[in-house]
Amino acid sequence: MRTPAIGIALALTVASLTGPTAQAHPSTTQVRVWVTTPDRAELLHERAPVTFQRGASDRTTITVDPRTSYQSVDGFGASITDSSANVLYQLSPADREKTLRSLFDPEQGIGVSFLRQPVGSSDFTAEAEHYTYDDVPAGQTDFGLEHFSIAHDQQQILPLLRRAKQLNPAVKVMATPWSPPAWMKTGDSLVGGRLKDDPAVYDAYARYLVKFVQAYTKAGVPIDFLSIQNEPQNRKPSAYPGTDVPVRQEAAVISALGPKLRAVSPRTKILGYDHNWTTHPADIASTPPGEDPETDYPYKLLSSPAAQWIAGTAYHCYSGDASEQTALQKAFPSKGIWFTECSGSHGPDDTPPQVFRGTLTWHARNLMIGTTRNWAKSVVNWNIALDSTGGPHLGGCDTCTGLVTLQPDGTVSTDAEYYTIGHLSKFVKPGAVRIGSTSYGTTGWNGQLMSVAFRNPDGSTALVVHNENDDPRSFAVAVGDRSFEYELPGGAVATYTWDRLSADVPQAVSLEGATATASVNDAEAGLAIDADGSTVWQSKQAQAPGQWLQVDLGSARHFRELALDSGGQLGDYAATWQVATSNDGVHWSAPVAGRSTGQLTTVELRPTKARFVRVTSTATSANWWSLADLRLYR
Repeated sequence: MRTPAIGIALALTVASLTGPTAQAHPSTTQVRVWVTTPDRAELLHERAPVTFQRGASDRTTITVDPRTSYQSVDGFGASITDSSANVLYQLSPADREKTLRSLFDPEQGIGVSFLRQPVGSSDFTAEAEHYTYDDVPAGQTDFGLEHFSIAHDQQQILPLLRRAKQLNPAVKVMATPWSPPAWMKTGDSLVGGRLKDDPAVYDAYARYLVKFVQAYTKAGVPIDFLSIQNEPQNRKPSAYPGTDVPVRQEAAVISALGPKLRAVSPRTKILGYDHNWTTHPADIASTPPGEDPETDYPYKLLSSPAAQWIAGTAYHCYSGDASEQTALQKAFPSKGIWFTECSGSHGPDDTPPQVFRGTLTWHARNLMIGTTRNWAKSVVNWNIALDSTGGPHLGGCDTCTGLVTLQPDGTVSTDAEYYTIGHLSKFVKPGAVRIGSTSYGTTGWNGQLMSVAFRNPDGSTALVVHNENDDPRSFAVAVGDRSFEYELPGGAVATYTWDRLSADVPQAVSLEGATATASVNDAEAGLAIDADGSTVWQSKQAQAPGQWLQVDLGSARHFRELALDSGGQLGDYAATWQVATSNDGVHWSAPVAGRSTGQLTTVELRPTKARFVRVTSTATSANWWSLADLRLYR
């Protein structure tokens, strides 16, 4: 409320996905809605539109702030691995084209816009043996790269990549090797080992990667991003290619690669690390005796001289959580963050409904919203297509799933990842910018609502919301002085889109560096001003007149509005309150008094310049007083 100052089958799925074309749009109040539910009752189903109305709501309110912006978007997608290519080529030409359209066509499908391609073999290959593009007999070398060839990929992978780019010209391609050629490594094997510690080997590997970029570009698939090693701390891959690459070796290769790559393919950006949010315990345990496990790998790499050639850092999902991305971004704000791998997985005895529900909800929390709210410019799953056994694969994961699955009867089904990626890729276009939105859920699950919002290049907005709770949740979405109300089924994911909206949107005042104190539960007062609706300050006792929370902005700042947001803590708002300001924390202005009737209250003040703001509850209630977010606007 605003308070003024007072004294299923693939063919069917594809047919249902036709959406608006990208073009400039006039101001509107209509909102289009697409929903996916864990029980598959709705799969990217477009519901009846809703309409923005003037005024606020008493419900939990997701506030979209188009005047606050974060990272730009490169795309969303998966990988056409050798296994995926093999699966897609088991289809008839007509069915393969239908499947590709369902994946890449922005109108008839979900508009996948980012592909991460293995450079050589990964665990997901249909071949009988692993391979690179320069394999020679054991004991031999090829420093001249005379045996280099991408002939293997010309058969299936490159035709599929070219068709993907025809269907969606906005597709960006990243390339990642699972191993250098064995002759460059200790042990002379693609599985395990390290690069030989020799500048000539570093140079040869750099030239190998440049040669790959040139070959793919000549084949019609330019490379937009390149990392030099998949999961460089995975020292003991399970019978599939992998390489232990310490920071010093990755830095050495990148230092050799950077100038060579810039000379022949300036569009190609180098990404560092390409591994988990945190170092996996098994990788720490496998660290050679006497060596540093380098749990701060991306920090060390970006602090090395090689950083001049590195655009940013790529992350995977298999250890830690996405908050690590924000920590790195704060340390190196000029470097980007890309999320580049996470496979859907499941227990061996899980039923298909369990797999779908578990994958949909985990990916919604951790990838769709978790990574993007933590600066990710991409969200990329692993295989784009697999068969019903989770293969073919040679070593590695035996419970992985794809975006689509080839069934034994020859039909193609869509998996949960098709919808988690689709709720982004179909509506959030490359070049979009993430904008502000309040979010109350956590990646670990707290039963609340999560959100992330984007402004597309054409000025339209896409808002993704996930209801973590198993029960339906009612809420509102507000943009300035406009809002609409909605209810989402338990566990559901929804994308809301609207064109340019004429709304009075105030400018948020940064609370960076501000501190908070409180008369009750003072230790957690800062949770109310951390710009994170999932962290909540609570009185932890019944409301009583005189309880207060105070913010010290550090210096006097201008503002004219105050938002008191109790988020999803239903009923935990102060029904009556007073707001006072001060420049010294001793002498206070005459308080502004008001009343709340719902979860979000916006207090309109006279234009004010002050250092301190104090909110005092004057209510009596058995409920605690909760503030998920206190915000100032000017």
